[in-house]
Amino acid sequence: RTLLVDADAQGSVGASLGVRGQKTLFHVLAEDAAPEEVAVPVRTCLDVITADESLAKAEISLAQNPKKASVLQSRLNAFVGYKYVVVDCAPSLSLLNQNALCFADQVLVPVSCDYLSLVGLQQLLRTVKHVQGSLGHTVQLGAILPTMYDGRSKHAQDSLKALKEHFGHRVLPPVRQCVRLKEAPQVKRTIFEHAPDATGAKDYLHAVEWALALRNHPEQPADWPKDAPDVQRGTGRSALTRLR
Repeated sequence: RTLLVDADAQGSVGASLGVRGQKTLFHVLAEDAAPEEVAVPVRTCLDVITADESLAKAEISLAQNPKKASVLQSRLNAFVGYKYVVVDCAPSLSLLNQNALCFADQVLVPVSCDYLSLVGLQQLLRTVKHVQGSLGHTVQLGAILPTMYDGRSKHAQDSLKALKEHFGHRVLPPVRQCVRLKEAPQVKRTIFEHAPDATGAKDYLHAVEWALALRNHPEQPADWPKDAPDVQRGTGRSALTRLR
């Protein structure tokens, strides 16, 4: 069983899967709603806690909480029964994202193959170190997922090369540009349902395999950068931090 939590006020997860919960992550964070009452089943073994524009107000509520960075952790820790929990984060360094990082044990970072996204990745590394050092929670930068990759572009090639030089085996195979990936949310289906033979589905399958292997391959590769957080054994909680 997998739980997908939308921690982005844009609500892209619910919009992509065609679901809108009566209550959202806002109610879990700001009104003490029980996660099991908020989660909506959307597929076999897949439940979703949705989000909408009200989530922006949760930042105010979190800021007034003495344990403002660990509210999500305390709410979801009592919600058992899932082997994997994935938190989809907005591309920002917010209090909501700090909550996601304090809950997760691994971070998967999709990075579009352009210069500004590489700069944002360095900012994320500093945030992860802050969570580890100041907030006392061990979270690891588990993998980098290059996205929107155009193999014909020298800039994209150079960006991918830079990622591999710095992060080595932690860089997953890139997700190539694919029209089917843009179509899937319009028909409220995942890429695996909409076009399982498309390059986008094949490329994202590598990220799925990485998540499934977390428990079986906890070792730290030799080329993991010295200035990055230590890698330890994961338990299946992932924060999906987007940089674009």
